[in-house]
Amino acid sequence: MSIELLTPVWSHLTEVHPSHGEGIYLYDEDGNRYTDFTSGIGVTNTGHCHPRIVKAIQEQVGKLIFGQVNIVIPPLVIELAKKLNEVTPSAINRFFFANGGAEAVEAAVKLARTATGRKNIIVMQGSFHGRTHQAMAMTTSKYIYRYNYQPLPSGVLVTPFPYTYFYGWDEEQTIDFCLKQLDLLLQSQTSPAEVAAIVIEPVLGEGGYVPAPDGFLQALRRICDQHDILLILDEVQSGFGRTGKFFAYEHAGIEPDIIVMAKGLGSGVPISGIAAPAELMDKWKPGTHGGTYGGGSTLSLAGACATIDVIREEGLVANAAAMGDHLMGRLRALQKEYPVMGDVRGRGLMVGVEFTDAHGEPDATTAAAVLEYCVKHHLLLLTCGSYQNVIRWIPPLVVTQTQIDEAVDLFAAGLAAVAKRMGNMTLA
Repeated sequence: MSIELLTPVWSHLTEVHPSHGEGIYLYDEDGNRYTDFTSGIGVTNTGHCHPRIVKAIQEQVGKLIFGQVNIVIPPLVIELAKKLNEVTPSAINRFFFANGGAEAVEAAVKLARTATGRKNIIVMQGSFHGRTHQAMAMTTSKYIYRYNYQPLPSGVLVTPFPYTYFYGWDEEQTIDFCLKQLDLLLQSQTSPAEVAAIVIEPVLGEGGYVPAPDGFLQALRRICDQHDILLILDEVQSGFGRTGKFFAYEHAGIEPDIIVMAKGLGSGVPISGIAAPAELMDKWKPGTHGGTYGGGSTLSLAGACATIDVIREEGLVANAAAMGDHLMGRLRALQKEYPVMGDVRGRGLMVGVEFTDAHGEPDATTAAAVLEYCVKHHLLLLTCGSYQNVIRWIPPLVVTQTQIDEAVDLFAAGLAAVAKRMGNMTLA
């Protein structure tokens, strides 16, 4: 099957042509099975083709495929808002829906600027918020996402993310440094009175699978409250049970002003959204934002409603927490044998292994070699990080301990094979 008709702007981890999927597995037409620990980059949290989600979409397709929300109000858009209202803070009681994460980020920024009357946005170093122009201006994880597209929208300021392993400090030192840098930014580059919002991923995604320390998120909440700045949590990749909480910000015990969501919301159907209090949403003048399909694609709405039900009723959040602990335990045991695994970190089933050489410098070569081995042996993983030296583990939340052990065993075989080929990594 040729891919010559497809644009080369898409990169490809493999050239596998899956015919169907089930749970954590993809299958091709020859019957080969692939363990998908990418979840489509954090999309299929409920696994491939969960029967309840398939049934919900199948039943809906014969009733109504599309009801444009500016023309009619499909009952499913109300149902989805109600279900999200049950898993968000009580003050978060208004919802807007779109198609993908970048659209949702754009919507959140437009809402923040409208609601506050301010223009500037503060983002974190290492962030990824999307590939549309506004979202690109907010993305700092890799240069390639902005390559040849500048100039980008102005009014976006960047402050350090508390990436303790990168800085080589303990968590307290790192938080203190990052807060001082944020304060310096507010003294030197913009007045707090000009800032509409601070936007942060509670776990950096493309930037390296780095959880923000609870203390840092709590400090951001205090700073935003002090200056009437909105706190926007980009939960596109970390939401819907991925980190062992329904949303990752819950680990810090804080409440955001705006939640950005996508990916795991739909189990593979295109849907995203933002959530905010009525007092903010009521400042959004009708007609100043919208979209053709957001809130009107009933197949996506049906899939999202079923996804939330499956996550809640089948205990997938608790399973993510338990399986994440087991996964990190296995990986940290390997780390003792292979110090080239400089850091093993994460929350729930959002886990990163950072490869560094004997001098503590990023080791993208070894990461790529281990990844190549895993993919060759039908374990699908991805790299991330500004230096492409982090292998990220994103298994579906339905994964079992046996399935994790099988994957880690294969990963260990990859480490051993690469160590033999490249020299003894245990001395790194």
